[in-house]
Amino acid sequence: MGELFGEAVEGELFYVPPAEFRRVLDWNGDRTQRAALFADLCRVNALYMIARAGSGHIGSSFSAMDIVSWLHLEEMRLPPDPAKHDLPADRYFSSKGHDAPGLYAVLTALGRLDFELLHKLRRLGGLPGHPDIGTPGIVTNTGSLGMGVSKAKGLVRANRLLGREERIFVMTGDGELQEGQFWESLLSAANHRLHEITVVIDHNKLQSDTFVRDVSDLGDLAGKLRAFGWHCERCDGHDMTALAAAFARCREVRDRPQAIIADTIKGRGVTAMEHTAMQPGETYYRFHSGAPPYEAYLAGTRELVGRANARASAMGLGEFRLSSAVVEKRPPSGPVQKMVGAYSAALLDHAERDRRIVALDADLVLDTGLIPFKERFPDRFVECGIAEQDMVSQAGGLALKGMRPIVHSFACFLTPRANEQIYNNATERTKIVYVGSLAGVVPGGPGHSHQAVRDISALAAVPGLVLLEGADEAETARALDWCLEAHDGSTYLRLVSIPCSIPYRTPDGPLTLGRGHVLRDEGRDLAIIGYGPVLLPQAWRAADALLRDGIRVRLIDLPWLNRVDEAWLERTLDGVGAVLTLDNHYLRGGQGEMLAAAIARLGRPRRIRALGVADIPACGTNEEVLAFHGLDADAIARAARELAA
Repeated sequence: MGELFGEAVEGELFYVPPAEFRRVLDWNGDRTQRAALFADLCRVNALYMIARAGSGHIGSSFSAMDIVSWLHLEEMRLPPDPAKHDLPADRYFSSKGHDAPGLYAVLTALGRLDFELLHKLRRLGGLPGHPDIGTPGIVTNTGSLGMGVSKAKGLVRANRLLGREERIFVMTGDGELQEGQFWESLLSAANHRLHEITVVIDHNKLQSDTFVRDVSDLGDLAGKLRAFGWHCERCDGHDMTALAAAFARCREVRDRPQAIIADTIKGRGVTAMEHTAMQPGETYYRFHSGAPPYEAYLAGTRELVGRANARASAMGLGEFRLSSAVVEKRPPSGPVQKMVGAYSAALLDHAERDRRIVALDADLVLDTGLIPFKERFPDRFVECGIAEQDMVSQAGGLALKGMRPIVHSFACFLTPRANEQIYNNATERTKIVYVGSLAGVVPGGPGHSHQAVRDISALAAVPGLVLLEGADEAETARALDWCLEAHDGSTYLRLVSIPCSIPYRTPDGPLTLGRGHVLRDEGRDLAIIGYGPVLLPQAWRAADALLRDGIRVRLIDLPWLNRVDEAWLERTLDGVGAVLTLDNHYLRGGQGEMLAAAIARLGRPRRIRALGVADIPACGTNEEVLAFHGLDADAIARAARELAA
């Protein structure tokens, strides 16, 4: 193994092949030793998957790995065919969903999932970034936090009606416990004596950004669970003997659901990736999401394989032979712009001038660009944790006292979870800015739970709420200017989180409600109207191809997602006979529907076609996902040719 690593070239990644897992599974010695060895080999493969995909969640996968391994090896009665959910068996699923690579590693090692899928994490037709029932062995879709116990209750109720006896094991994260639905779900599970449910809390002490205790301390968690009527155990989640004993005690409980608080270490297995390796003063854990640098990957794999070989030697199994693959990373095609960074700088500038501005965050400070704000204005920064409804209502209270709250989360969680609270705030006619990051169909790697393609439709009808999205860094900053200085009511600012290569420059000057800009004007054959830094660059490249075909395009940026100035629209479309609209969103409820209705009201017949997301978003690379949904430059050009013909 050392020789193999000595020959490693940049980009060479290593994994444990099926034959080596079979040797471990066939070993007939102490079951706790076998499970510990199996778990470390699965860590090797989970790390391989994340490094190859370029993204994923190492910390959560590693902290839960020993628990998931023990469950699948020793505790659960598994169905003979993992693809058939109607066969009697015990069921396991992760409510947090971040630990999907770890679960995939276990399922492929057991032969319950095609091993070749190990190479297709976060790829089209492969393994989604968060669990989806389209994958054999996956019980329920997860990734949106707090739903797990409720789903388990439904499964148990169905089993009782069907006369089946199945145990349901649910993994939750300790940060996830900040979601209100978790606590809502506990009471009736105890009241109805749903003893078939065993919840394991992966208590690794960290949530997405930082320590749980610093955001919303769980206090006497065991006491709280018991007060809700649950049987509760607590153990070291990395000690197979302790896990076995805790599960055995839960197995004997027949009058109430059970919870096991498993004390774990985030990133367990690779010393440098464990949260216990964080230096004094280091606030943010570095391995929650994303792929590690290559040297860190290589060092982590060395450590895992070295420990596995030592265990195997003591068990008489000998060293393991690993397989490898070389993965080349493509550099960006050119200079890129980052909307979140531009927003962060603009926010800081406004906050320097307006002491009423208060920024609220839902455990995503690294992703929403709020670290500079938090460091500069700690007294005006509120970390609300994984509790979007609570955050939005806090903002409502701040606004009632004349403050200028700005609310931050991923668009996929902020707009649907707190929709009722946003509406309630709107009925008070106060001024709040809602900022939804990770908006749109890309990045496609995390999967549909994180792809925000219904946020426009979720908010478009809220009274007084104006929705907008900048097409580049400059327009993103101007959009925030408009939200804070030009508009008296509430707004929703949509931010794309990925770096974008942008071939145009939006015009200088303040934004005007309902009006956009013509980015290029070759003629009147066709108008393409869109918004944002994902689809407008694709449309620009499509326009290049169309011009070579003799089709002259007028490309229009309309940053307003639920408002349009119809007089401006009529002037801008003057002489154009066909209009193609682009939505980085579901077709239903997107900007395209608004534009089609407005064009119809203008009374001048035009051929109109809308492109957008028509079904549940696919998981894959950004290029794969845009092509799959017909939103890349080639697809836009094809649709334009058909429309202009």
